[in-house]
Amino acid sequence: MQEDNAYWLAWSQVSGVGPVLIKRIWQQFGTLKNAWETSPESLGKVEGLGGKLINTIKQQRSQLNPAQLLQQHQQKNPQFWTPADPNYPRLLLETPSPPPLLYYQGQVDLAENQGNTPLIGIVGTRYPTEHGRRWTHKITLALVKHGFTVVSGMAAGIDGVAHKSCLDAGGRTIAVLGTGVDVVYPSSHQQLHKTIQQKGLIISEYPAGTPGDRRHFPARNRIIAGLSRAVLVMEAPEKSGALITARYANEFCRDVYTLPNSPDVIQAQGCLRLIHHGAEMILTEEELLEMLGAIPNLNEPQQLSLFESPTPQSLPKLEPDLLKIFQAITNEGKSFDTIVQETGLNTPQVSGGLLQLELEGLITQLPGMRYQRTS
Repeated sequence: MQEDNAYWLAWSQVSGVGPVLIKRIWQQFGTLKNAWETSPESLGKVEGLGGKLINTIKQQRSQLNPAQLLQQHQQKNPQFWTPADPNYPRLLLETPSPPPLLYYQGQVDLAENQGNTPLIGIVGTRYPTEHGRRWTHKITLALVKHGFTVVSGMAAGIDGVAHKSCLDAGGRTIAVLGTGVDVVYPSSHQQLHKTIQQKGLIISEYPAGTPGDRRHFPARNRIIAGLSRAVLVMEAPEKSGALITARYANEFCRDVYTLPNSPDVIQAQGCLRLIHHGAEMILTEEELLEMLGAIPNLNEPQQLSLFESPTPQSLPKLEPDLLKIFQAITNEGKSFDTIVQETGLNTPQVSGGLLQLELEGLITQLPGMRYQRTS
């Protein structure tokens, strides 16, 4: 297992090779050790690996010693899973972009990782109304009472209400961070972070010490969706990151439920949009629990489509990195890892930029982590 971890870590350090490509490489060669030692010609058989990126891989793997890299890394990051680890969360592994390294801190429950305990994601705005707070508390208590584990992102607002309500009721909660597992963000959640570490689990795809960066949080949302059997969007304005979690849930064939409110309430407008495109409404705790009790097999294809293609918009003034990402995308579609390669930006920068462009309606995501322009 230590040898496997060394090669997962080494591949994650190669510029331009993100989670999607690493999973493809692993599937192609059986182990990442085999892939590390194979010829450039053999690497060319992997979809998405072109000549330029293969040359980069060849150059960088000659400069990296996987065993030494792992030894150094473990000094600050002693606890993490890789997709080759039997304890890696099964549902997350089934997604197209499982984190190559999933760091954790707290109390591990292997029944959750194997999918034997149902996990439900709860997400929403950082600025909830009293209605949103009250219903998040009410729904969380109902989930805890019926044995569900609550997954959220430990952000201010709805996330914090979900975690705290779960812990207060004696339930089990998992916090997915956009920082290292040892970094508290926002700082007001110091006590919450400590309590979850003692009674629940904190996970992240970022190594220890990674500070808060707004580009990390949208990418974090795919992990919340990937871990969960269903996602509840309690309150979300039109351009909320919670809608990105719902999009990922839809792509991963998870059910999406959302809390209705008046169209006059800004925090409800994204939820109403989800309902318009097929999400189930949360009307009572009893009805929600009944629907959650009949969650379909995740291997069965789902027809639910929560998002229409955005209406073409004129190109707004973009920051240099966003413009570079947008210019790398075509009308025919381009893979995430190709965008990383062509822009020269790192994976978190590209992931955050893509999600910003999606929220602006300038691009849309296709199956398999591919992106295309909307016009």
